[in-house]
Amino acid sequence: MSHDQPPPVWLITGCSTGFGRELATEVAQAGHRLCATARRPEDLDALADRYPGSILTTALDVTRQDQIEAAVAAATARFGRIDILVNNAGFGYVSTVEDGDERQIRAMFDTNVFGLFALCRAVIPGMRARRHGHIINITSIAGLNGNPGTGYYAATKHAVEGVSDALMHELTPFGIHVTCVEPGPFRTDFAGRSLKETPVSAPGYDSAQQRATSIRASSGHQAGDPAKAATIIRSIALSASPPRHLLLGRKALETAREKIARLASDIDRFESVTLSADYPPGS
Repeated sequence: MSHDQPPPVWLITGCSTGFGRELATEVAQAGHRLCATARRPEDLDALADRYPGSILTTALDVTRQDQIEAAVAAATARFGRIDILVNNAGFGYVSTVEDGDERQIRAMFDTNVFGLFALCRAVIPGMRARRHGHIINITSIAGLNGNPGTGYYAATKHAVEGVSDALMHELTPFGIHVTCVEPGPFRTDFAGRSLKETPVSAPGYDSAQQRATSIRASSGHQAGDPAKAATIIRSIALSASPPRHLLLGRKALETAREKIARLASDIDRFESVTLSADYPPGS
């Protein structure tokens, strides 16, 4: 950011706790302008009081289109534009696929997936008109790899990864970057009050049961430092050539490499079968 340019404008969802709160604080401390959102905007009062003039707080339940439109309009009216959108709002759900509760699954998709899609649709026109912007989607290592007991959560994050691939191709000609941040375990509220769960009902799902137990037990002891993550995200948000994928934490790195190795092994092992599905060349 050069001295003759105004500080960038961020809109971050889910700023009351976790990554959202740490990133909002990091952005404000850096002197950037911010529309910080939460379902309960009063949870952001202390943050706004610390940085008067540079932070706008507003209510935003990402499952409500009217609040999405109001938040984007308020940020644009206050700051003139939105340079960086961070889709952070979301929650987890632990369940086997068999035991999944329809209401819980749909509620999670409404927040983690459809709310994120709606925010992108609301912000892209302004970025496209200015031919500048950066959309940062906080997914998870679960967006690249599913685990027993968290299949539905992984499905929401896989959906975000898929749409982000398409967005990258669609928006690159307009100078708009797209990044998915894929954290491993971090010391946020993910494994605390915000985590939903349907208990395992059938015997034999040992791996799913163990994962559910370990997620709860690890709360407050995860290796990932949210403050360090916030600093990294702020840095890549301003990069002229940001990554499409940003893994955060050793566990995320190890998991991604294991997934890539399994994928490469299957591709190589069945290469001849894969190629046999086409018509003969020239036919």
